Amino acid sequence: MAVAGIDVDRVTAWLDRNIDMIEGPYAFDLITGGRSNLTFRVTDASGTAVVLRRPPTGKVLASAHDMVREHTIISAVNRTNVPVPRTLGVCTDLEVNGAPFYVMSLVEGVVLESAETAADMTVTQRREAGEHLIDVLADLHAVDVDAVGLGDLAKRSGYVERQVRRWTTQWENSKTRDLASIDEVGRRLAADLPEQVGVSIAHGDYRFGNCLVDTEAGRVTAVLDWELCTLGDPLADLGYLGVYWSDPGEAQNRPNDPTGIVGFPTYAELLERYALRTGRDLSNIGYYVAFSSWRLAVISEGVYARFLNGAMGDQDVDQATLDAFKLGTELLAEEALAALARP
Repeated sequence: MAVAGIDVDRVTAWLDRNIDMIEGPYAFDLITGGRSNLTFRVTDASGTAVVLRRPPTGKVLASAHDMVREHTIISAVNRTNVPVPRTLGVCTDLEVNGAPFYVMSLVEGVVLESAETAADMTVTQRREAGEHLIDVLADLHAVDVDAVGLGDLAKRSGYVERQVRRWTTQWENSKTRDLASIDEVGRRLAADLPEQVGVSIAHGDYRFGNCLVDTEAGRVTAVLDWELCTLGDPLADLGYLGVYWSDPGEAQNRPNDPTGIVGFPTYAELLERYALRTGRDLSNIGYYVAFSSWRLAVISEGVYARFLNGAMGDQDVDQATLDAFKLGTELLAEEALAALARP
């Protein structure tokens, strides 16, 4: 059976040669929910399952979907107390599948990607999950990048400046229309760059939707989707979480986030907990929320463009989804402007 994004015969042969714990034939099932790299659950003849990740099919922005880099990052983080899957192998031979891919262990857990996914959790479980989410982020930002072999992952200084420059370029490369609000936020961010204090592993897309959670224990079992990871200012991750986070009783900021229902901590409580664990000054966190909202707007436009260009494998998309990504870019840009206007 043909599987979009997988050369079944050649990938099967590679898996048999390189991954000891499994043996073909294999079933390849696309894991839904991802809008960037394609992630497959690979189940062998005995029922053992692993996960395979590869770039989107079709034309993509250069270096945006580097499988070897992502494999290296997860392998390094696996040596810390930050929960991530165990890497099992990486393939760089383009003859196998037309693009690099890597294989990692399957971790059990629930992706809390909506209020409905957290509906069966108790109030206590929700609070514990929220607190553990911020604790894991603090632990990630405490990792000694040299000790885990990631000291050369990226430049250590000027993180926000580099990111503003990068995402300005990404916008120019992937935009499907002109949007004045994107340009204005980019100019204002560049004109008021904060001083970077220290360096850490910056995940780049840290939120419940990129984590697996043991809902009964209220704990994160694995942090996923490291494709945007780099070295830099840890407050960017914290600001990004604020773009998604909704306080209990508030309308949800993002439809693919579970917060906003009773039990989850408030964003202010997360900031206080993070500050106590790390000792970092969070008085300028509003800048990072604005920066993160703007960057997410650019990412949303990139996903929208890839859907239009047919670069997302066999993920069917209807007009309502396309419209949601298009509108999402505009709303996020406006939210970034609003965040910059707040004192």
